[in-house]
Amino acid sequence: MSSPPWEFHLPLAPGDLLRGGGPGRYAVQEVLPAPELAAPLAAFRAAFRARGALAVLQHFDSLYSLLHHFRAVGAAVKEDALELMMQVVSCHSNDLPAILGDSGLSHADRTAHLNVLKMNCYLLTGLVEAFEMETCKSGLVELDPSGKNKKNHTKVSGFSWEEEREPLIRLLTQLLQLDLRRLWSGLVVEEEFVSLMTGSCYRILENPSIGLQKHRATREAVTHLLAAALVHYDHMFSATLKITQMLQHFEHVAPVFAQAVSLWATEYGLKSMVGELLREIGQKCPQDLARDAAGIKGYAVFITELAEQIPAVVLSNMSVLLRHLDGENYLMRNAILAAVAEALLKVLNGDKLEEAARGTRDQFLDILQAHICDISGFVRSRVLQLFTRIVQCKALPLTRFQSVVSLAVGRLKDKSVVVVKNAIQLLAAFLSNNPFSCKLSCADLVEPLKKEVQKLQEMRNQHRATAAATITPEEEWEAMLPEIRAVTQQLLQPLQGEEEEVLEVEETAESTSERITGLLRKLNYKGAIHLTQKALCHFQGLEPFSGPKEGNEEATILDVLKRLYTGLCPGENTEDTPGGSSSPMTKDVTLEEQPQTDLVKQEMLVQYLQDAYNFSVKITEALSLVSKMMYENSVSVVQEAIEFFVTVSQFSVPQAVLGVRRMLPLVWSKEPGIKEAVLNAYRRLYLSPSGDSERARAQSLVRSLSLIMVDASLGTIQCLEEIISEFVQKDEIKPAVIQLLWEQFTEKSQCSLLERRAAVMLLGMMARGKPEIIGSNLDVLVTVGLSEKVCEDYRLAQEVCNAISKLANNPKPALGKKNAPFRLPQTHMLFGSLSEAVSKGFAQPSGDWVPFMEVAVTLIYQLAEAAEEICAHILQACSQQALEKLQEADGQKAEPGASPSRVSDGASSLPTFLLMHLVSLVGQVALQQVVYLEESVSTELRRRRMLREEQKAKQHSEGSTKKQRPQSTGNETTMEEELGLVGASADDTEAELIRSICETELLDGKHLFSAFVPLVLKICNNPGLYSDPALSAAAALTLGKVCMISSEFCDSHLRLLFTMMEKSTLPGVRSNLMVAAGDLAIRFPNLVEPWTPHLYARLRDPCQNVRQTAGLVMTHLILKDMVKVKGQVSEMAALLMDPEEAIVGLAQNFFSELSNKGNAIYNLLPDIISRLSDPDCGVDEESFRTIMRHLFSYITKDKQTESLVEKLCQRFRTARTERQYRDLSHCLTLLPLTERGLHKLQDNFDCFADKLQDPAVYSCFQAVLLRFRRAVSKTESKALAEELEQKLQACHSRGLDLAETCQEGNETLMPEPAKRRPVEGSHRQPLSTANRNADEPFVTPLPQALRNHKRTQKRHSPKKPVITFSSDEENSSEDEFSAELTEEETPTKTTPITRSSARWVR
Repeated sequence: MSSPPWEFHLPLAPGDLLRGGGPGRYAVQEVLPAPELAAPLAAFRAAFRARGALAVLQHFDSLYSLLHHFRAVGAAVKEDALELMMQVVSCHSNDLPAILGDSGLSHADRTAHLNVLKMNCYLLTGLVEAFEMETCKSGLVELDPSGKNKKNHTKVSGFSWEEEREPLIRLLTQLLQLDLRRLWSGLVVEEEFVSLMTGSCYRILENPSIGLQKHRATREAVTHLLAAALVHYDHMFSATLKITQMLQHFEHVAPVFAQAVSLWATEYGLKSMVGELLREIGQKCPQDLARDAAGIKGYAVFITELAEQIPAVVLSNMSVLLRHLDGENYLMRNAILAAVAEALLKVLNGDKLEEAARGTRDQFLDILQAHICDISGFVRSRVLQLFTRIVQCKALPLTRFQSVVSLAVGRLKDKSVVVVKNAIQLLAAFLSNNPFSCKLSCADLVEPLKKEVQKLQEMRNQHRATAAATITPEEEWEAMLPEIRAVTQQLLQPLQGEEEEVLEVEETAESTSERITGLLRKLNYKGAIHLTQKALCHFQGLEPFSGPKEGNEEATILDVLKRLYTGLCPGENTEDTPGGSSSPMTKDVTLEEQPQTDLVKQEMLVQYLQDAYNFSVKITEALSLVSKMMYENSVSVVQEAIEFFVTVSQFSVPQAVLGVRRMLPLVWSKEPGIKEAVLNAYRRLYLSPSGDSERARAQSLVRSLSLIMVDASLGTIQCLEEIISEFVQKDEIKPAVIQLLWEQFTEKSQCSLLERRAAVMLLGMMARGKPEIIGSNLDVLVTVGLSEKVCEDYRLAQEVCNAISKLANNPKPALGKKNAPFRLPQTHMLFGSLSEAVSKGFAQPSGDWVPFMEVAVTLIYQLAEAAEEICAHILQACSQQALEKLQEADGQKAEPGASPSRVSDGASSLPTFLLMHLVSLVGQVALQQVVYLEESVSTELRRRRMLREEQKAKQHSEGSTKKQRPQSTGNETTMEEELGLVGASADDTEAELIRSICETELLDGKHLFSAFVPLVLKICNNPGLYSDPALSAAAALTLGKVCMISSEFCDSHLRLLFTMMEKSTLPGVRSNLMVAAGDLAIRFPNLVEPWTPHLYARLRDPCQNVRQTAGLVMTHLILKDMVKVKGQVSEMAALLMDPEEAIVGLAQNFFSELSNKGNAIYNLLPDIISRLSDPDCGVDEESFRTIMRHLFSYITKDKQTESLVEKLCQRFRTARTERQYRDLSHCLTLLPLTERGLHKLQDNFDCFADKLQDPAVYSCFQAVLLRFRRAVSKTESKALAEELEQKLQACHSRGLDLAETCQEGNETLMPEPAKRRPVEGSHRQPLSTANRNADEPFVTPLPQALRNHKRTQKRHSPKKPVITFSSDEENSSEDEFSAELTEEETPTKTTPITRSSARWVR
């Protein structure tokens, strides 16, 4: 074969082949036009058939021209060219083994085949890159969301480039696996050729779709091709650089390269590749990476996935990455920490680790623990996730449990929601995988721990005593050695004189040894040393005196003495045989080892119990924190908290029950996810009980549910009822459970009294979901629960009534609004039993009779026909009993020594409880009569009217149809409109009828109530005469209930009601009247409105129960818009610092709900600040700051922030004390200041300039500016902040003089402080003087007519000054500071108070 006169050099760019590289280098002679390429390709194909792969030497230009015009060439031509080149390269690949193996290959042939190889590979890889680029572009077109241009032109002829890639890459791999170095005369293959072959692989990997599952074969082929280049062609350096570059620029390649590098390390032994890549990444500058977010993401994913696949190899190179843990970018920290965790899980796991591996493991755990407190929330969250995996895989050493648990508990207070969520998950994992016990109660663990600690202490004392008694000869010698050595050195001095005592050696070496030993034990060291010196000379060569004479004499003497004293040579027991002396020694050692082993075991047991106790303490601490998170805003955190308590409950932690109860109210959550989480929690806790039989499982379920209801509040029971009714509706509660409950109630199944009550309560809850559970067994309930024994257990009877009431509350779904409500006839046995039970118990002193009576009366009004007649009969029967008792008292009035439990009115007396029962019964009947009229009667009247109207309409329609009039449609429409008008007016007529009955009939002289009202009023008006607390509370509540009947009666007795609320010394009276006043505010809002300050006053009541009741009442009234909210709402804010946790929670819930009502909190904040910072009636400074922190957390809008900045600045002018200055400046620090807010601060600088001399005020403004500078990045904003800071510094340094100078220069006149308007009802004063002076009588608000007249005059009052800080800012003429309500935010529904007042004026 003749060698061509040129050599083909691989070009750096395609254009280089057109220019030519000088003599002897190949250059393209002619680039053919695109339309003419078909014929040259055919000629190349023919030449290939004739000459094989060498044909490319003459036809290279044709293929080069195709690459040059690739976009313009037709698809068929390109496909043919690709197919042809694959055949050519395949043919050459098959021929090359024989050519390379030919030892007689000439230089010309070698050069020719080398040129052919380069040309063919250049053309084929060029086609690969061209097709790949075309596919990428077409892929982008296919992503067009409009759905157009989705034709894939490459698939018209059945050709798919994605299918052709894999065999083509395999062909190139086959070529590279040959020993191509022989074509380069055995030298290294040129770098350009290797780059050419691998470049196409990297180009394929740049395609974003390469990571899809359908391209797995292509990825594997590319991986093997690159592996061949790495193994055979020293491609590692280039590959390292290329891979790191691609990881930086293409996010999608990170998983692909992780898989590839893992394969190279495991199958090809290229572990050094891992080290090179990690070193290259590790050497990147952390500061540069922080600026390249996209690049660092690729590195992070690569490190994470590589560590998952080959953790051992990554571990050996981990040190090069650890420096990035101090970098700024959290992604890189997360990746390295994930790699550390993988190493801990898969390499450094187990008890058989070597010392070095154990040290590495501890170092890695230290790193992870340190980053639990990382500055980035994402890193903290990730580390908690990693620890969760480590704990679940049981890879965390027991010695680390306590420290990691403590860190996890600390993260429960984290600001980041994700961190808190993962901390809860980690604690749940610790619980599920704890090595201590399935029961983690501190109370159960503390007693065993004390017992075992005491036992350990006794064992240690015993061991010390034994050890002191058995000191070994070796230990004695070590203690004696320093003194013996000193004496020896002294005696061996040359000038040492002879001793007074001259000792001679014995006849034998043994006897001399005994004598020396005796001298040592007598502490005669000098004698022993002298005798040893002589013995060494006399008994030279005999034991124990044999030794090198020319050696160190001191060492020889000490050695002999040691051997003699410790018994290593025959001493005083030389007569004993060796066997005889060794056997007791062995026994002693065994006896000594036994206590030592027991001691170690006891220490391990105590350590185990101590760890378990500490773990239980931490979990208990976590419970209180997690339970508070159940009402967070984050749904995911709430769900995790619920899941955590389910897990804790499975480990018998006592405090878990509190959390399980606390999650109950979440069943009312508007978030479906939270409600479902609660249902699932109770499903797992209670609906999957353990047991072998259906009966056993039912007993377990009933027992568990009964435990929840022990001492449960009414709210808890209502929540549980909602959950159980959900389960019943979904048929998740088995019939066996219902059967067991009935058996317990009827005492067929042995149970306690509490269990009977729980059974009735559970049946009632289930009846809410399926009323037939109660309806089908109503007779059983009445017969058993309301029998003659009802007086023995009123609470059971009360629960029976509650269960029966579900029949009224749950009408059947089939019943529509047009059907009559469910009522029982007046003669039904239920009402006879109730009447008898109430009447019999009336004359018996029982604390449970009143609650039972209230439920019984309510049930009668709910279910009975003619309920008022039944209750009237009960009232008459009870009154008759009271009269009989009174007559008995009249007969005994002459007897001396009246009972203190009786109330007396001069001539006669009654037992206190009897009077209290009578008053309570009157109040309950009165209230239920009003409810019956307003709800049941009104609804029934409306239902009957609608039925009549529909019947008339139906008759009219039938008549119209018969007449078949064309205009009937119009007539019907007119008739329906008329009916609608009639219906509207009829509603008013019915409401007026009910109102007139209440106003004129119920309390007139003919009605039964009129006989009891004077009695109620007398008890209320004479607290000294009727001093019993229970009677006073009952009378007060009854007064409130009777006031509900008539507005006229209410108006005339409100003074009495509020006087009692204010002056009564009994908390029960004040609490009851607060509830009554709340109901009256809803029923008669205009009458109660002037007394609003007295309602707010109860929020400062000294009694905790009264404050809590007042907080609940005011929450409902304010949120329902039944009370005008002004600055007095500061009383609710003060509850945020209440010593009672329940009241604090109530206040927090109030403001949380109020924040959902538009700008309510924003509008109220200025007044709240003024009132709470008032030195006369405010709160202390620390409490003020805590309250403000909570309230300002609801200010989230920028406009609100800017407006508040201006308002707070202006309030400095009217502030009177240094305390108020400090409070206002502290409030400014709580606002997230924006640039516009800073401008507001600058504009109002004069308002607070003279206050800056106060160090506390100045430091607050400094904090505001510091926070602003941290938040902004603009140079202009920072410059503005610096300018303001300089002004602050100047005013602070020079004091008030500079502030006055600034004001004169700006010619700004400071207004005089406004006179403080007296605050209505100052509630900061003691209870006895609130809302009035001590010497003044109780102040009654003006009559309604005068109040309305003054309100009308007030509307026409002149405008107020611009700067006003009263509770009436809504009437100010100034603009609303950019945060005013938009039209859609403005409430369209006015309060009932406003509505009624407006109607009265008109």
